[in-house]
Amino acid sequence: MMEPPEGWELRGRPPALFRRFEFGGYRETRLFLDRLAELSEEVGMHPQNINFGTTYANITLEASDGGELGPEEHALAARINALPGPVVS
Repeated sequence: MMEPPEGWELRGRPPALFRRFEFGGYRETRLFLDRLAELSEEVGMHPQNINFGTTYANITLEASDGGELGPEEHALAARINALPGPVVS
């Protein structure tokens, strides 16, 4: 199994990558989520779960085929890491 990208953790069943991003306020959180939406549309892959509040966003990526995580999910996680915005992660 591949090592998760920096800041992401592997979770159990179904196999998933999880990361919490933290921000200074709602404006930064919303900007990050908007950029995440643009990235998701660009690559044709979407997080299975996005949970957010005023100063945080929790992102969960699962395998697109319902099986094991592959290079596509790891690449998406790495691209999410590159989005501008997080103050603390």
